[in-house]
Amino acid sequence: MEICDAVDYKGAPANRSTTGGWLSAASILVVELCERLSSMAIGVNMVTYLDGTLHLPSATSSTIVTNWGGFSFLLSLFGGILADSFLGRYRTIAIFANIHMLGSCLLAISTVVPNLRPPSCNPSLSDNCKEANALQMTVFYLAIYTLAVGLGGIKCSVSGFGTDQFDQKDEKEKAQMAYFFNRFYFFISIGTLVAVTVFIYIQDRVARVWGYGSCTVVMLIAVVIFLSNTRRYRYKECLGSPIIQICQVLVAAMRKRSLKFPSNNAQQYLHETHSPESTISRTCQFSCLDKAAIIDDDDKTMIESGTSNPWRLCSVTKVEEVKMMTRLLPIWATTIIYYVIHAQMITFAVLQASTMKRSIGSFEIPAASFNAFFIGAILLALGIYDRLIIPLWKKKKGTLENGCRPVYFHNSNGGCSNSGNQKIEGCKIHKQSYTTNKCFFVGSSVRIGRGSRRVRVHWPDRFLLDRVSKRDESS
Repeated sequence: MEICDAVDYKGAPANRSTTGGWLSAASILVVELCERLSSMAIGVNMVTYLDGTLHLPSATSSTIVTNWGGFSFLLSLFGGILADSFLGRYRTIAIFANIHMLGSCLLAISTVVPNLRPPSCNPSLSDNCKEANALQMTVFYLAIYTLAVGLGGIKCSVSGFGTDQFDQKDEKEKAQMAYFFNRFYFFISIGTLVAVTVFIYIQDRVARVWGYGSCTVVMLIAVVIFLSNTRRYRYKECLGSPIIQICQVLVAAMRKRSLKFPSNNAQQYLHETHSPESTISRTCQFSCLDKAAIIDDDDKTMIESGTSNPWRLCSVTKVEEVKMMTRLLPIWATTIIYYVIHAQMITFAVLQASTMKRSIGSFEIPAASFNAFFIGAILLALGIYDRLIIPLWKKKKGTLENGCRPVYFHNSNGGCSNSGNQKIEGCKIHKQSYTTNKCFFVGSSVRIGRGSRRVRVHWPDRFLLDRVSKRDESS
């Protein structure tokens, strides 16, 4: 059976039985596992290498590590644009995994060549340790920032390419895709845990060259496994970067900020290019962005001539997708403080641990391995959340069950309805109706708990959160 929105490695429509699925996704999970092993083994213990081997001050060492980490994550944005607009996810992963391997290889070489590191000296016993010179620091920076480029290219594409292996239009594969995300984060945590225990022990107790060399070998294994499944992958067409789409909507809305939104028959003045199956109806929230979809006289001339300028006129669906991203911003903002704290865990916390007595009998725990408690706490919290909090929440507040087609209520002039007091074919609503002053979707059978609550309403490949209030109804 062929899949209409995916192709195989030859460019032909992908066959469901011979491409995609868990076999393809498993190799992608291995790539992420190996990337975490290599990146975290190097990143978490980098501050001790700068302080103990290159003899840099503690503050300087911490700054170098945090700058490297921030640069790596920033490169994920540019890597995403490259993958979504030009290379595709498969090529991006293949290219940047090799770059990642090259960076760890350069770092391993710099630790074994005598001229690429200062003379051995213990900073805690002597104040005359010679700091790394310009050449040694140049080679070091070349190695870690080559590693950062590879890390940014992999991180932006690996999870998306994993979801490409499942057909969201098939209920069975759609359920498997949900499990893929669970396993994806589990592999990230396991890879990090192994990195901060086994690999860091090799670096501190055997030799740096063996530790960094092991990271190179791990990435080599990842590349081989990833490329070996080339014929089994499903590939998606490059549709353009979401970042570019966001910029287009913002620019178009800004250029038309003086236009007034039509009050009657608004729908005929709004631009839409998507098929009915993939169209997202207009919502009232962030209405200032809707101006990007208003068709003015210049746009009419442009449409009649068969040309288009996405920096001037955007479709309603594209605008709604940007609105969905905007609604996620408060959630993303909550992670800022987390990563501020996380940066201290791999810098000053490691340096502090290096001054402590860490011996258990004859065994000395590496300073960077104290991050194992941090990773263990994450795994414990995930287990409690998944197995305790979520079941209790579903039991108390109700669940959304599959099996009912989503329905959108709107009035004839393209505005938003404020009443959901209607019968929905195929759905069962238990003697309540739901009102809201915003546009909303009604989908899936709902079991309602007491009081006001947020309802997660499914739409193809997307979801919308809205405040819904309940009132009793005699029916």
